[in-house]
Amino acid sequence: MGRASSHGLSISFFSHALSLPTVFLVFFLLACPACGIYCDEDDCYDLLGVMQSANASEIKKAYYKLSLKHHPDKNPDPESKKQFVKIANAYEILKDEATREQYDYAIEHPEEVFYNAARYYHAYYGHKTDPRAVLLGVLLIFSSLQYLNRWSRCIQAINMVKKTPAYKNRLKALELERTGLVTNRKKANKQMDKKVEEELSNELNLQIQGAEKPTMWNLFAIQLILLPYALGNLSLWKFCWFWRYQIKKAPLTWEDACYLTQSCLKVPHDAWKNIGNEKC
Repeated sequence: MGRASSHGLSISFFSHALSLPTVFLVFFLLACPACGIYCDEDDCYDLLGVMQSANASEIKKAYYKLSLKHHPDKNPDPESKKQFVKIANAYEILKDEATREQYDYAIEHPEEVFYNAARYYHAYYGHKTDPRAVLLGVLLIFSSLQYLNRWSRCIQAINMVKKTPAYKNRLKALELERTGLVTNRKKANKQMDKKVEEELSNELNLQIQGAEKPTMWNLFAIQLILLPYALGNLSLWKFCWFWRYQIKKAPLTWEDACYLTQSCLKVPHDAWKNIGNEKC
């Protein structure tokens, strides 16, 4: 089988990529104790000098006593100032029943790293952040990683194809087609100029199935925005199909007959589009 088009070359290519930020996030969460995100390496109860069973009144008294001792206005020592910040943070955690319950749970269940971290960040940042902004940020980050991943796959696939004998022979054939020269053994063995090779490569326009160049229209965020439009078009197409062939009993058009053939044969859309460009 060969290609009828002189400017297309298509092969199958698949690769997998793992996001490095995801790896770093997982490593960070596993390396740090779940309770450490509250008072760093310290214990919130130890910072206030109270037992875990202390009630709210005892925690409040301990905080006021220590705050008077380490307050920057009372004690100019830089180390005392750092201790005051830690004490204030511990009190903010333990004075609220909800955050204290979360902290106690993290102490008793240190193995539940992801669950404890999620509860902490939701309690401290969830009410301060607009969910719509969070959703938009997640979509933008995910779409950016998706674009970079596809672009990396495309570049890697193109570099692999350029090393194959079939690609080099195709470049030579295209050069002869442009110059109109008759090949001979000396010219066939002559190394192609890098600039000419780059121009011919751009003209050849590699189209690698499974690793196409990324476009904005294929990004998840764009597809999500256009989802209502796509669903509307699909509903309209199905209604027109039902009206034309089920109600009016009209004969199939060529395009619709091809669609039914593709569906019955279960041929992928990209492979079906390339069938018309192939010949024996």
